[in-house]
Amino acid sequence: MALRGVWQLKKLIVSYCDWGGSSRGIRAFMESELPTFKEKNPQLEVVPELIRGQHPHLKGFYKNKNERVVCVKNMTPEDILLYATRLRNALGRKVVKLKTRHVTKHPSVQGTWTTDVKF
Repeated sequence: MALRGVWQLKKLIVSYCDWGGSSRGIRAFMESELPTFKEKNPQLEVVPELIRGQHPHLKGFYKNKNERVVCVKNMTPEDILLYATRLRNALGRKVVKLKTRHVTKHPSVQGTWTTDVKF
């Protein structure tokens, strides 16, 4: 995704095994879908990486020095393309779990509104 017109994903590493059965989908992805994905995303550096004996994964490096890794073992080429597109569209920010449902800079003095009424 672009933040202020700048794509956040800098580099996408496609790791696979040339021998293992769990990499069957990613090998088909590299033959069929990866050339068009590279052509549609010229701002992105796509690097295939051969790692023998490991499950395949996609690793994205973002401009804010964060990285995300997605395991794609036993997936079809269409599913792998979907995950690569999701990595490209992400901002690369860490996911933060909120402590409360409602986040505001100026909390209410009276408290948060609830549906249960107590008399």
